[in-house]
Amino acid sequence: MSRCMLALFLGLALALWGPAPSAFAQKYGGIWQVALPGNPPSLSIHDEGTWYTSGPMQPVYNNLVYYDPLKPRESVQTIIPELTESWAWSADGKSIAFGLRAGVKFHDGKPFTSKDVKSTFDIARGVSTQRTKLNPRKAWWANISAIETEGDLAVTFRLKRPQPALVAMLASGYAPVMPAHRTPAEWRVGALGTGPFRFKEYQRDRFVELQRNPDYWVAGRPYLDGARYNVINSQASRIAAMIAQQVDVDIPSDTIKPVRDSIAAGSSTVVFVESPSTGHPPVHFNAKKAPFNDPQFRKVVSLAIDRRAFIKAILQGGAVVGGINVPAPTGAWGLDEAQLASVPGYGDLEQGRAEGRRIMTSLGYSADKPLSTVITTRIFRNYADVAAWMASQLREVWINAEVKLIETGVYYGVVARREFNMVIHPTGIGLDDPDVNYYENYSCGSQRNYSDYCNPAIQAKMDEQSQVTDFDKRLALVHEIDKELLADTARIVPAWFKYYNARQPYVRNYIPHQTNFNWGRLQEVWLDK
Repeated sequence: MSRCMLALFLGLALALWGPAPSAFAQKYGGIWQVALPGNPPSLSIHDEGTWYTSGPMQPVYNNLVYYDPLKPRESVQTIIPELTESWAWSADGKSIAFGLRAGVKFHDGKPFTSKDVKSTFDIARGVSTQRTKLNPRKAWWANISAIETEGDLAVTFRLKRPQPALVAMLASGYAPVMPAHRTPAEWRVGALGTGPFRFKEYQRDRFVELQRNPDYWVAGRPYLDGARYNVINSQASRIAAMIAQQVDVDIPSDTIKPVRDSIAAGSSTVVFVESPSTGHPPVHFNAKKAPFNDPQFRKVVSLAIDRRAFIKAILQGGAVVGGINVPAPTGAWGLDEAQLASVPGYGDLEQGRAEGRRIMTSLGYSADKPLSTVITTRIFRNYADVAAWMASQLREVWINAEVKLIETGVYYGVVARREFNMVIHPTGIGLDDPDVNYYENYSCGSQRNYSDYCNPAIQAKMDEQSQVTDFDKRLALVHEIDKELLADTARIVPAWFKYYNARQPYVRNYIPHQTNFNWGRLQEVWLDK
């Protein structure tokens, strides 16, 4: 299967947006300063599901393939080689062979070889004797049956069934190649890669610091002397730091519309680039615990929510209504508003709430006898505002929800252990592709399926769509799956964010991507000052 055929199958050839790459003469030097809203849970990208790790660590590593940092919308057409020089599919679509780049070295001087690729993805798919502490994207790689090496510069991935999206997943910022001579435990506390920057220092509650790799395999790169990710927990303080030019950028997922407006009110020079995103603030249910193990209660919650009012009141217009996948036309796979109109929770609001109250009556509840529950979320303004607003909506269907705010250092453990009834946990999918979204967030047993939702019939359809090579046929099946997940209220997706990507005017070649997990190599970024 050729690369061109794969592009056709995935159907991701979408229009670009935003500024063209800088035409100015590049300058060397300077330290890239970023406002980071919290500490990385660890330094291992393969362990974590947050930009707090993947952002600061992407410049340290390379992938086999990667999304062109100067192209804002990820598609198969924008995939470029990094540690590979070529790749080719077998005729049956069940294996893909990579020819690796010669002469690449890790930051400690050891050569990069096929052994490192095999080690990385055997660990990531959970078949190695070595294990990561966490493995949030193990489900991404479940279709790989074997990884075979031939000498130092050739590696082949064998698949159980065809999976055209595999190359797109390997290009994600979540898929760096790690050194085989470092253990997963060492990945968590120190970073050693082949990338344009070397790890220098991490001081908890202060910063993550990187320095230029003078021996980088791409001639003349990077331009920057280093990068420093400053931990600034307070959103007000991050806004003040942008206004005062103490940082060069705010991370994309932080600059939602209300934050954008606050920065703009204090600065006439900060530049904003509006872009669609793969981020959303879903409501997760504990599907193994009463009452939300009963899909009727989950449906009632969905029927109560005024999605358009949410976008207007909480996000000040900085989002769009959508379902399971990124909505069309922004995304390649999601349902558009017309298709969503027939889905419970997306149609007439008052009719939906009336239906919700009828369901509650049938379950023994009333205005005088409401259901009491708890909405858990993190002590973070963006999260807390969403939780409080959701609680106000649920009163319309006789649900009294207490909002429980958890300190950041404890929060991720609470979510991982499923110590909640409902949780507001803003999520970004690693790529606008159904395989990435379904297997990570909705498949049975996935660590990132925080609701522990499991529907074997839908799971079988997920596997079916994954191997369909005709785009239109795959799209039709994806839409069918999305409607079933929405009807079963696997989770609630109130909206899909727009990001406003704040940067200082002297920042060049910083091109925000639709998926904020896939742009952080910093190989091309420079400072015009």
